Amino acid sequence: MNKVVYDVNDPRSHPNEEPRDDLFDLMFGFGAMFIGMFGVATIATIVALFVK
Repeated sequence: MNKVVYDVNDPRSHPNEEPRDDLFDLMFGFGAMFIGMFGVATIATIVALFVK
């Protein structure tokens, strides 16, 4: 009989997880999205004022 050997790891170890600062990633993402959307809104406002 062939026995299959499985490599069993503890799922709590998270071996593939990258060590990152999640709060910094959140703040950077929020800030970048805010600045991007603010830029889009500013350009849209300027265009809307000149189209009138």
